[in-house]
Amino acid sequence: MRKRFSIGLITAVSFIALSVFVSLAVSATEKKKKDDLYRQVELFSDTIAIIQSEYVDEPKAKDLIYGALKGMLSSLDPHSQFMDPDTYNELKVDTEGRFGGVGIEITVKDGILTIVTPIEDTPAWRAGLKANDRIVKINNDLTRDMTITDAVKKMRGKPGETVSITVLRESEKKVLDFKMVRDVIKIKDIKEAKILEDGIGYIRIVEFREHTPQDISAALERLSKAGMKALILDLRNNPGGLLDSAVKVAEKFIEKGKMVVYTKGRQPAQNIEFISASAHPILDLPMIVLINDGSASGSEIVAGALQDYKRAIILGTKSFGKGSVQTVIPLSDGSALRLTTSKYFTPSGKVIHGKGVTPDIEIEAERPAAKIEDKKIEKADDAFEEIENKDKPKDAKAFDYKADNQLMRAVDILKAARFYQTPK
Repeated sequence: MRKRFSIGLITAVSFIALSVFVSLAVSATEKKKKDDLYRQVELFSDTIAIIQSEYVDEPKAKDLIYGALKGMLSSLDPHSQFMDPDTYNELKVDTEGRFGGVGIEITVKDGILTIVTPIEDTPAWRAGLKANDRIVKINNDLTRDMTITDAVKKMRGKPGETVSITVLRESEKKVLDFKMVRDVIKIKDIKEAKILEDGIGYIRIVEFREHTPQDISAALERLSKAGMKALILDLRNNPGGLLDSAVKVAEKFIEKGKMVVYTKGRQPAQNIEFISASAHPILDLPMIVLINDGSASGSEIVAGALQDYKRAIILGTKSFGKGSVQTVIPLSDGSALRLTTSKYFTPSGKVIHGKGVTPDIEIEAERPAAKIEDKKIEKADDAFEEIENKDKPKDAKAFDYKADNQLMRAVDILKAARFYQTPK
């Protein structure tokens, strides 16, 4: 008994010693990190002191701090940023769904301002701007090193005023000039909801807004009463919008209790699972989801979830690949941080950010050649040095589904699926 007690005591002491060792090692690592941070903060403080005492003009402390914070956040990733009070107020305007501008969603890709997608029925859409166009100039100002915030400020303004944008279209190796007149941008969530032919319903979601889940429920009910037997959900050129709305749209077609998407970050609070909660999901309706390189964020969440559960066929081209979560953190003086805190993952664990959603059936859109003069450019950097004026392309045509090769391919697939469907 005494021997057994001694062995147990030795084991306990060894375990405590190991725990203490691990704890000390962790503490040493944390201390090293803190010491390194303090040294860098000291370097920052010394730099500010030198600028204040030696710079040719006496700078304002606020300007120095704001400038440092903007540089700090922009060094993290294209979507993180420091917003001064004016910029933060501009962000609040975005959520209202109505503002004066040209109607494009932009991001920074490979260090260059890039169009995510033009918003449908806006000046940018009618002018012919496309997803992945690289913005080279705005109102004759080169965009090299221009932030997203500065670009938005230049493009927004009073309705009726002219805005000129020069883009590099790398797919065609062309530099193109566009002149647009600012308009009041009214963001619609659902653009089309109709029966195309043979009971095939069609719903186009332009952006996920606050009322999108209710609007699509009403559209589905209306199409169901009209005899809908299959559905095409069009998410092409949908830049995303509200995460919660996108989840609620996806769960209308997924069994209750299934994961729609999950986020993962460094902090436990940032690891969130979004579970479908629809009481009466539509599970027996054949579906095809259309995506393209202008489909981003929320539209990628919906497409990714329906693809993982084999609930719908995904058709079109690879989506944009914007799958990170930004949290807006207000600061004491009215400014705010917009910080990337986590990334999206599809139910099966596929990364959306930087990867996009790959369609099950890949079909390029057939676009008529634009009648514009062009100058071939090989690289994005060259476009900043060599700009030539061009005629803008003609306005986009009205909706005609039979002229849309991707949409017609989806119609053909659903017709075939219904033909081979086993009757109940």
